[in-house]
Amino acid sequence: MNRIKEVLELKGLTQTWLAEQLGKSYNMVNGYIQNRHQPRLLEVFFEIAKILDVKPQDLIKEIE
Repeated sequence: MNRIKEVLELKGLTQTWLAEQLGKSYNMVNGYIQNRHQPRLLEVFFEIAKILDVKPQDLIKEIE
């Protein structure tokens, strides 16, 4: 599970903005955010963290 949605909300950013920054479609980013799809490449995950100016581990939710 990831925390991309939570981090976007904390920063006041939108999924559309993130999609534009990543050069990905809104639907792809929405899939990441809804945990339907995980970024296939670790590089994409790190790119999301860089764009959001957070550590990659800040985007990971611990499973309880």
